[in-house]
Amino acid sequence: MLNRLSCIVLFSSIVIGCGGGSSSSEPTEVNASINVSNSVTVVEKASVTITASASPADGTFNWQVISGPALEGFPQQTNEVTITAPDVKTDSVITLQVDYRAPNDKTASDTVVINVTSENQLPVAVVTQTEPAALPAKYPDTVKLSAKDSTDPDSNGAVVSYQWQQLSGPTLTFSDLMQSEISFTHPLLLQSQTARFSLTLVDDEGGEAGTEFSMTLESTDTPVIADAGDEQSVVEFDTVTLDASKSVSVSGNYTCTWNQEASGSLTLSISDPTSCKTTFLAPDVDSSIETKFKVTVKDPLNLVNDDEVTITINPKALGLLNDSGMESCFSNTALISCNDDTFIAQDGDMGRDSVASYLDKTGTGRVAFDFTKLNEFADELPDTETTFSCVRDNVSGLIWEVKEANTGTLPNTSVREGKNHYTWYLTTDGTAQDGSITGSANTTCPSNLHCGIQSLIDDVNASNFCGGSNWRLPTYMELLSIIDFGRSDGLQLLDPVFFPNTPSESFLNHVYYWTTQTSVDGRSLTQAFILDMLTGNDLAYPKNNTAYVRLVRTP
Repeated sequence: MLNRLSCIVLFSSIVIGCGGGSSSSEPTEVNASINVSNSVTVVEKASVTITASASPADGTFNWQVISGPALEGFPQQTNEVTITAPDVKTDSVITLQVDYRAPNDKTASDTVVINVTSENQLPVAVVTQTEPAALPAKYPDTVKLSAKDSTDPDSNGAVVSYQWQQLSGPTLTFSDLMQSEISFTHPLLLQSQTARFSLTLVDDEGGEAGTEFSMTLESTDTPVIADAGDEQSVVEFDTVTLDASKSVSVSGNYTCTWNQEASGSLTLSISDPTSCKTTFLAPDVDSSIETKFKVTVKDPLNLVNDDEVTITINPKALGLLNDSGMESCFSNTALISCNDDTFIAQDGDMGRDSVASYLDKTGTGRVAFDFTKLNEFADELPDTETTFSCVRDNVSGLIWEVKEANTGTLPNTSVREGKNHYTWYLTTDGTAQDGSITGSANTTCPSNLHCGIQSLIDDVNASNFCGGSNWRLPTYMELLSIIDFGRSDGLQLLDPVFFPNTPSESFLNHVYYWTTQTSVDGRSLTQAFILDMLTGNDLAYPKNNTAYVRLVRTP
């Protein structure tokens, strides 16, 4: 473009007549001008030279970018500039302006448009195998292929997407096929095979490029691999799962056969020995015991492999007290099946009674109770015996007094007759315990001394009853442990098969039994806890009142 200001040249001539004459001229004033090309087209990262012509000569130039991408080295102060087109993502336009100042301080300006054409360089795809560290890979290695070494030659370019594809070879299961890395598990192969992959890259300008990669997947020496699962530590009465479903074969198909290895006298019944996933019930054990199971895996080609798993069976932590006797479970309004997810952690779901059918009992008893009948010398009697003097609780080890039948009329009753009742009176080393009250002799018991509990204890110990002289009043928890809350006959909560001759409610209008626990209410020590054999409830009961007594001893 050419900007020109008019140039004015003034001429003046004076002619003088005869006798003489003279002439003169004014200086000429010239405005500045400058001219550059209208436009230039150049490919990104290529160079181009632009020249400006200006007049009058010997002035100064100043080039600057007034729009478009930035150029290095500007502003410049020469009439000729060489520029390198920037690396651009799309076709771009740069506008340069050149200002000229003539020696006479006149100024002029012109602009030039530079069209920069984008020229994308396609990405370069590179595939490397980065795992396993030790090559060649083999079953069951994790194989990882990486495209992280791929590049975009454009200085400001980037690879924005990856697309992997398996072209041939055995069927493989991949992680995400649209990431820079993929991985798979080396398969079990009867013969080595070649796996071929393709990788397609897309850069940030939409350019695509790809490559292929091949690798050899090695054959295995063991075409069937049995997997009996992880070792397990379980608790007696648990349902234990044996799982060989992680076994593999080159065909992908196989059958399983389970067998228990020799384990002493512990023989277990597997629910389905020919199923790859099967169960057995952990038996009743007295201490931790190990047993082994072997699975034999066979494929359709009759190729076979074995594996073993060790199962440790531990005793269930059932404690040294009986359970509550509750084997049923309930909703808010009705009887329901135990193990219901809505009404959880009930007595019927937990503890000894929940596994009662699996217990290896010494004697007999309802649900998890385990009692053995004893004669007056503490000899064991058959479970069917109806005449016996004591009962041994095989869970806690305690021996309990069995009351005699009600044959007399108070005070003319036997020492251990069931309807005798006593005030709370106990001694320690001959000294009465706090709050003890002696009942009058020959009133509620046959003792000529007094009708406090201690009189019964002394008489029974003096007879070496059931082989012992350490009879005592039970603690709260000891007496509670023989109450069966699951009894459904509507009568007393002590099982009459083992605890006969319990008085009826009509005799004292209650069936309360004393415990050793004094009720500490912060005011006095005049009450002790009783347990009600009709309801199972406890009650702080005045020690000067009378209640029944059932003695116990520790062998």
